[in-house]
Amino acid sequence: MSDIMLWQPSQAQVEASLIHAFMNHISAQRATPVTSYDELYQWSINCREEFWSSLWDFTGIIGTKGDQTLLCPDLMEESQWFPEAHLNFAENLLKNLADPAIISKIEDFDRAEMSATDLQAEVATLAAWLRKQGIVKGDRVAGYLPNIPQTMIAMLATASIGAVWTSTSPDFGVDSVVERFSQTCPRILITVEGYFYNGKSFNILDKVEQIVTKLPALERVVLVELIGETPLPSSYCSYADITSTSPPPALYFEPCSFNDPLYILYSSGTTGKPKCITHSIGGTLLQHLKEHQLHCDIKPGDRVFYFTTCGWMMWNWLASVLASGATAVLYDGSPFYPQESSLWEYAETARVSLFGTSAKYLDMLKKSDFNPKDSYRLESLRTLCSTGSVLSPESFDFVYEAIKQDLCLCSISGGTDIISCFVLGSPILPVYRGACQCRGLGMDVAVFNEDGEEVIGQKGELVCRQSFPSQPINFWGDTDGTKYHQAYFAKYPNIWCHGDFVELTEQGSVVIYGRSDATLNPSGVRIGTAEIYRYTEQLPEVLESIVIGQEWDHDTRLVLFVVLKDGLTLDDSLRNKISKNIRANCTVRHVPAIILQVDEIPRTKSGKIVELAVREVVHDREVKNLSALANPETLQFFRKRVELTPAVPKASSKS
Repeated sequence: MSDIMLWQPSQAQVEASLIHAFMNHISAQRATPVTSYDELYQWSINCREEFWSSLWDFTGIIGTKGDQTLLCPDLMEESQWFPEAHLNFAENLLKNLADPAIISKIEDFDRAEMSATDLQAEVATLAAWLRKQGIVKGDRVAGYLPNIPQTMIAMLATASIGAVWTSTSPDFGVDSVVERFSQTCPRILITVEGYFYNGKSFNILDKVEQIVTKLPALERVVLVELIGETPLPSSYCSYADITSTSPPPALYFEPCSFNDPLYILYSSGTTGKPKCITHSIGGTLLQHLKEHQLHCDIKPGDRVFYFTTCGWMMWNWLASVLASGATAVLYDGSPFYPQESSLWEYAETARVSLFGTSAKYLDMLKKSDFNPKDSYRLESLRTLCSTGSVLSPESFDFVYEAIKQDLCLCSISGGTDIISCFVLGSPILPVYRGACQCRGLGMDVAVFNEDGEEVIGQKGELVCRQSFPSQPINFWGDTDGTKYHQAYFAKYPNIWCHGDFVELTEQGSVVIYGRSDATLNPSGVRIGTAEIYRYTEQLPEVLESIVIGQEWDHDTRLVLFVVLKDGLTLDDSLRNKISKNIRANCTVRHVPAIILQVDEIPRTKSGKIVELAVREVVHDREVKNLSALANPETLQFFRKRVELTPAVPKASSKS
């Protein structure tokens, strides 16, 4: 990481932030005031029970907190937060709604707004219908839906009953959906008859019918009519008919325990059957309130946008902004349709204050040579969040040069496993080029080297040494907890190992180098994939890339695949240019032994590239779950390309 500071908040911005108000809140209760982020972070770790309890009070959670904050504090897998607390998730999201509560858009269709009153009425009506179907606390309701208001309404109606919501997006294939929902056995499926993407409509009724036949626990299917091309099957219930009741019934919120299940999320499933990760009502709410208000400075009246699908945890994160009195700004479809400016025009007209997206989107925007600031003032925009993959230092530069200068750029990282983040941004800290600003409050994050020793200023494993409220309750169906233990606690006893290869800097920021399971190991030296991607994709000819380590001659050789701009072909000149750029900025060990051109890179449904799947294919090993990929057909090309490439001598370790 460089020491180049790209942004620093003014004193006025610091004093106006919610995290500053929170520091004043806790300082008033303590003999020693808290005056900096570092002091606040250390207190949140050293006095974690007091921190999470104070956060409950500060954010105004509706419910009874109880007297005990934490059971089994020294055992991460067995600890339980707020064991006496009762609350309802939907009640907390609907308590203090902005108006409009939801703004939504599908590609080039007109923008729509939903008032707080209409949202509450539609949630109440759908919840009453679910109760009539016999849905009770703990039952599962599934959504096979795009990112539209009806999806959020269905989740809120489900949560109001104390039932469990689980969802995926309609671009998932039949096998992918069945693989997920067959494990969680939903009684109700809410879906659309089709969706829009890149200017086209896609009818999915055939897929829905196949899915229904393979989910024997299903009792009702509810269809939201979105594309309007086909009459709805008479055996399915119409969402419009269900929610047209007038006047709406009263909305009743079922009291639930803090640790009752709220969501079941699914891992990508690229190494086997997707894990069904169960998250609690209270843990999700408390963690999201912390991240929204203290880390992202989301206040009543703000408008929060995140480009996401309902198969990615950022949709759940976005939904929770309602609890802070903010408007949820939804978008479904291609971010580049009908042009590169689409999302920025939407952000301008909707007066978005927080714009969230993936690092890959920012990289692609940079490659497109479109600069949002040339067309839009974005006066309301204060925060830009990036996640999904590593945000390169050059993309940090792009944000400040091409989007907006007075902006808190939050490169955040966590995952489906914790439905939140381990590293985040902060409105009271500077932004340094290439680094995540800070570790999350209440998250005892450290970096361990290969000997399990804590290190600072060195690369290693991201770990968390103390329990936190948004740990999964369990994996659904993992009755003895074996899979849960193996996923997070097998490497270091009683310490969560997240699987990220990172560096904690002296100033407390975090640099991420990629996933640990994708870390390269030529000649015994660990190399993060992000380092190679940065200096490959820095070149204007390269759109994106993926690198793997191939077992070769009793060592590992690096194989790099690149997608080039239209009309370009990889030749020796460009190979040398890529190699020289990597060598000049990294080391000789970072230089790939083979560089090959491909048309497309395999990725998950949520858009993440899959180094592990490519590595398995290149080694002629089975990829366990092809249905987890958005484009599995591309894998065969990777195998053939490497098979047809002659061996090259290994680079000397003395170089």
